[in-house]
Amino acid sequence: MRLRLAGAVLLSAAAYYIYLPLPSGVSEPWKLMLLDALFRSFMQASDVAHALGLCHRVHLLNQVVSWVEVIEAQSCSAVHVTDSMLGGVPTRVFQPKEGKKLKRGVIYFHGGGWALGSGRMRSYDRLCRKMAEDLDAVIMSVDYRLAPEAVFPDQYYDALAASQAFLSREVLERYSIDPERVCVSGDSAGGNLAAAVAQELSSDDTLTVKFKTQALIYPVLQALDFYTSSYQQNQAVPILYRPVMARYWLQYLGADSSLEPLLLANNHSSLDQPTISAKTRSKVDWTTLLPGNHKKHFKAVIKETGSPGVMREVPALMDVRAAPLLAEQGVLARTPKAYVMTCEFDVLRDDGLMYAKHLQDAGVMVTIDHYEDGFHGCMVFAFLPMMFSVGQRSMNNYILWLDQNL
Repeated sequence: MRLRLAGAVLLSAAAYYIYLPLPSGVSEPWKLMLLDALFRSFMQASDVAHALGLCHRVHLLNQVVSWVEVIEAQSCSAVHVTDSMLGGVPTRVFQPKEGKKLKRGVIYFHGGGWALGSGRMRSYDRLCRKMAEDLDAVIMSVDYRLAPEAVFPDQYYDALAASQAFLSREVLERYSIDPERVCVSGDSAGGNLAAAVAQELSSDDTLTVKFKTQALIYPVLQALDFYTSSYQQNQAVPILYRPVMARYWLQYLGADSSLEPLLLANNHSSLDQPTISAKTRSKVDWTTLLPGNHKKHFKAVIKETGSPGVMREVPALMDVRAAPLLAEQGVLARTPKAYVMTCEFDVLRDDGLMYAKHLQDAGVMVTIDHYEDGFHGCMVFAFLPMMFSVGQRSMNNYILWLDQNL
């Protein structure tokens, strides 16, 4: 009897911890609750370790990732897989063993808030392996440096150096890549790096080879407004919570974590900030850039007065290399044809939608691939053991777009 009672208590406690009210339209909610409970457990353990001074929270999380997810480079019957260097940056290379002599090429930047993850993770390895086989393409998955040891612009410079090497004659010839069919891509923070690199290299007239396409998967593109409609709607939807995104931004920009409440209150972008012009504000004005079905009933939160010291302390908040959404239209007009994936239940949804609108206004051809049941990070959950239907659909449609446009 006691064992049954103890079991019932433990089961109830587990159910209480796992259960989370979720929007009715999100894909496979109970599975997402389990995934979130797992992530929260690791996050809470890392916060405790950080508070006790045992290690930085990011180090513990990355150690867990290494134990669970990072795998060795293993070739298979269809794809040759090796670990190499690209522009001085560690990179996993996926080469099809059969197919045409000249291959398409994709350079890919993984997500993880500029602080977590690796292109050597099982989820990214499987994604890139499938891309290589389905597209008959050489895929290069880049392991840029991570926070807190590396802060902006280190990650950007790694992505830029790897991309410049990827487009070089030496690399293109070595891997038999068609210089007319090359793409830059990435998800989340990796989508941020891909967008920033696309802007920089598209404006570089010294390059003889340029990207034909850019494919951005639920990218993070600005840190001026933490009250966009998607930040408000999805602030408590896994797996990317609103406060966590603010923390990632501060880590990436090398800023003090004590500024997190100021960012979350939009005090850093108040109207009394002299460094933020009306033109800059218009670039993140979701109330004019988004269609009504995405604005919904939410209202903009703009403070009259705020904390002017934040912009002086963290000037990179206004740097287009960190926040590609702030780029000038002339720069955007030179970037390649774009694919932008967004998810309804993602705090970053509006970043992607606003960027797509800016690109379209600049004359760039854009495909917006929106998932009404999607959540942040869903595309990497396209394989067992944590496989979501929206993960499979989004991955297959992403690869299909590349097949049709690259």
